[in-house]
Amino acid sequence: MRTPSLRRPSDPRWLVAAAGTAAVLAACAIAVQRQTQRAERDFPPKGRFVSVDGVRLHFTVHGRDDAAQTVVLLHGNGTMAEEFELSGLTRQLAERYRVVVFDRPGFGWSERPDGHRWGPSAQADLLHAALARLGVSQPVVLGHSWGALVALAMGLRHPKDLGSLVLVSGYYFPTVRVDTLMLSAPALPVIGSLWRHTVGPLLGRLLWPLAVRRAFAPASPTAAFRDGYPAAMSLRPSQLRASAAESAMMIPATASLQRRYAGLEVPAVLVAGADDQVMSTRWHSGRLHHRLDRSWLRIVEGSGHMVHHVATGQTAAAVDQAAALVWDRSLLLRPPAGLRGDDARRGAAPQVVPLVPCATRP
Repeated sequence: MRTPSLRRPSDPRWLVAAAGTAAVLAACAIAVQRQTQRAERDFPPKGRFVSVDGVRLHFTVHGRDDAAQTVVLLHGNGTMAEEFELSGLTRQLAERYRVVVFDRPGFGWSERPDGHRWGPSAQADLLHAALARLGVSQPVVLGHSWGALVALAMGLRHPKDLGSLVLVSGYYFPTVRVDTLMLSAPALPVIGSLWRHTVGPLLGRLLWPLAVRRAFAPASPTAAFRDGYPAAMSLRPSQLRASAAESAMMIPATASLQRRYAGLEVPAVLVAGADDQVMSTRWHSGRLHHRLDRSWLRIVEGSGHMVHHVATGQTAAAVDQAAALVWDRSLLLRPPAGLRGDDARRGAAPQVVPLVPCATRP
């Protein structure tokens, strides 16, 4: 009588499934690598670079060399400096200001070194040092979405070096957000890295139109953004990691910063869409407005999270309002806002255009 063997032969179906999965991931990795190379070839750096503390930051400069006031623009999570140009805001502001637009660390063509927690305060210090190196003083700093949190941190940490703030569609107070768990996953070690270099960018390409529609809602995405924004640049593995890391930091960062809001010394103009579907305007911009001693709130009806694309004139008017807050006789004694190394000439005060009226809510 034969004794049955205790060892069971390997099920070949598992081997086939494993081999098939590995083949699919390898194919995805090749496709992602080619997509990334094509994106970087088709969208080379447009501006200049400045290195601060070993971090190379990309920025573009627009407007008059002899402008008496500089405006700094900081984009939100998942995008890059190019989106301000596509909104038309850069062009409008460049008619009367010197405009400096940064790719924040990890986005566009700016570096984001490993081993450092790039929260709002760390980015604020880095960008403040970059502006000092460029010779920019007392700028109006505009931040959109996550960039607004960085601008706010800059105002809290370096109040004497900033003229005023324009905070657009910002997230300022911690809330329960289920979507942050999903959006933070690509920042995880091993699994997140595998996702970013294989399935993530390809799936992101399919979901991109839905994300854009949600950001612009209730308005439709503008043709300039829909047709001109280099989505493949935002879907590179390196930028997906930066975006995921900022999603993970969003709640703890606001929990830490909110205790200092009441002490903000820099005047701030807040701008938000009345129907923002990404975050609650009343909960964030409305609450921050009541928390600050020197703030003005401009809520734009019919606009959502991308209010600076849908209501560009309203956003530019908010910048004019913020610039007027720092335009006094002392500015006449300051050097022009041209970047260090430029042949800038002393110019006249910028013309402050009448503010565009917009609906407000209490």
